[in-house]
Amino acid sequence: MSIFKDKILMITGGTGSFGNAVLNRFIRTDIGEIRIFSRDEKKQDDMRHEYQTKYPDVAHKIKFYIGDVRSLESCRSAMPGVDYIFHAAALKQVPSCEFFPMEAVRTNVIGTDNVLTAAIEAKVKSVICLSTDKAAYPINAMGITKAIEEKVAVAKSRQTSSTKICCTRYGNVMCSRGSVIPLWIDQIRSGNPITLTEPSMTRFIMSLDEAVDLVLFAFEHGKNGDILVQKAPACTIQTQAEAVCELFGGRKEDIKVIGIRHGEKMYETLLTKEEAAKAIDMGDFFAVPADNRDLNYDKYFKEGDTKRVLIDEFNSNNTRRLNLEETKAKIASLEYIQNELNGISNLAK
Repeated sequence: MSIFKDKILMITGGTGSFGNAVLNRFIRTDIGEIRIFSRDEKKQDDMRHEYQTKYPDVAHKIKFYIGDVRSLESCRSAMPGVDYIFHAAALKQVPSCEFFPMEAVRTNVIGTDNVLTAAIEAKVKSVICLSTDKAAYPINAMGITKAIEEKVAVAKSRQTSSTKICCTRYGNVMCSRGSVIPLWIDQIRSGNPITLTEPSMTRFIMSLDEAVDLVLFAFEHGKNGDILVQKAPACTIQTQAEAVCELFGGRKEDIKVIGIRHGEKMYETLLTKEEAAKAIDMGDFFAVPADNRDLNYDKYFKEGDTKRVLIDEFNSNNTRRLNLEETKAKIASLEYIQNELNGISNLAK
């Protein structure tokens, strides 16, 4: 944590699952201040009381700022003194973005532009924008707006050398707010069948801790304009549902298929074929460098890229597929699941 020693870290959308994971990871380190920027004062008040109870000796490091990424002035007012930013504020639910696409544009696209504009003005050292696998070959409003968010971030990175701007793109984060596993647990405890959309659908799966690890990797190793992804494993939705049933006493034979929701894919992609052609293998991660060609396209008409046609995309169908036991072990390792199995309240649920 040496790069964060005595520094100020701001998390946009900081009352969400990712913000809570960062707080739990950082609060007892040598970081100077963690600034939570969000528009929901009730969630901020709940979070304030929770961390005052959990970490009474260091809770003073957390500062709460009411604001909205949709407002540039709001972003500017929270920016003085900030060294680093995790930009996590977003509309993430696929169905709600399908029905209200302009709301997704205002938060995911314009909001990102506002955060980055204010950060560059304030000479923030680094900004990591959190993206999603749904931004690769997007077919729904959420994915399309997150894809534009990435384009905004890369474009902004070309305008500054003092502020490093990177994106992290990751798959389904297990037990994050609004995700399916907490819903399934509630369904089992209520005596209802688990509902899933399509059994053969595949999804990348990772924990909140792994999501934080990816962002920290981007801080330490990412270059300006990079998109970074973890080489995550995947499983089918059926396997994931059966694993939850085995852990919480649900009946696998009662699993109910309800059909694909608005805007859902059968599988997700972390690297497109075009990105895979230029991606840099960094061990457990890939880095996709920014396309920093200028606007003079004439010189590219005669020269193509033969490598591009030889590389396949990296998606949840061709990554390592977890079986039932592996999926169950990965789910069971989560602190959220351990708390649920032990009857401990998850305050950040």
